[in-house]
Amino acid sequence: MWNEQLYTDAVKLLQQLVRTPSISREEQGTAGVLGAFLQDCGIPFQQHLNNVWAKNKYFDASKPTILFNSHHDTVKPNPQYTRDPFDGALEGDRLFGLGSNDAGGCLVSLLAAFRHFYDQQHLKYNIIIAATAEEEISGINGIESILDQLPPLELAMVGEPTLTQLAVAEKGLMVLDCTSYGRAGHAAREEGENALYKALTDITWFKDYRFEKVSPVLGPVKMSVTVINTSNKAHNVVPADCSFVVDVRVTEMYTLEQVLDTVKAHVQCEVKARSIRMRPSGIPLNHPLVQAGVAMGKQCYGSPTTSDQALIPYPSIKIGPGDSARSHTADEFIYVQEIREGIDTYIRLVTAIL
Repeated sequence: MWNEQLYTDAVKLLQQLVRTPSISREEQGTAGVLGAFLQDCGIPFQQHLNNVWAKNKYFDASKPTILFNSHHDTVKPNPQYTRDPFDGALEGDRLFGLGSNDAGGCLVSLLAAFRHFYDQQHLKYNIIIAATAEEEISGINGIESILDQLPPLELAMVGEPTLTQLAVAEKGLMVLDCTSYGRAGHAAREEGENALYKALTDITWFKDYRFEKVSPVLGPVKMSVTVINTSNKAHNVVPADCSFVVDVRVTEMYTLEQVLDTVKAHVQCEVKARSIRMRPSGIPLNHPLVQAGVAMGKQCYGSPTTSDQALIPYPSIKIGPGDSARSHTADEFIYVQEIREGIDTYIRLVTAIL
């Protein structure tokens, strides 16, 4: 059984983190809070930019390594907040504040689990805890920036709110900037070539096209046109160009490059991918950690959302306390009982494979 003090410390740390603004790229304050917490616990740590990580006391380079990872950055406060997003108030069984659910509860629960294993000898695996930055913007100065400073990993447990169920796969993300070109002309006469109409043909293709291979866990590749614009703002001018943005969620059945090639082969517009970094990720269903979770009564599912899991090139699961439906909402909160459950879940899962 784990020490109850781990839970008490986790709740207090979460309040500190919430009360320290940490919008993506501005996480210096929470990096300092986390470093001070580890120092007070007698745990040496390392820091690169706003990423903080530590190894278990008896780290042995000859053993495989498990990464505990979650993020301490947040989005900007939802304008519909009715309370101070940085108050960190504990009211009844709810702890309120920006980042409390996404993903502060996961982070402090992982830290508690790391502390539980920190000074245990003769573990089968090393354990590293990494509290990272820029997750909410998929920034290059987050988890990606420290992977080369970590040893090779056998497994990663990514802390995100999943109601402590097992997200065994996650869709990758590719954002496409598309531009259709025409020729300007007066709208009152039969002049020009309307780029907006040309774009509509391609937009319809994005809406209707279905990729043949469907993932048994993640389902189909999903493409959604989310933004459309023309550089022309005059009502009486036929637009010479029309740009639009496509959000593409890719399963493990295709590489991002394959999806991009398919798109370019079917549309007339110019297509540019912003990035091909956010790749599909996951873990085999027969992995011992997954089987341990199933034995605990956890449900396995494929996650449609994207996290730092997409940037970790090792087998990984996404699991944590809190509810994804509360993420980025006004008056965000987490139930403190969820933190207790998160700590217990992490410790039991890892114990099962140690």
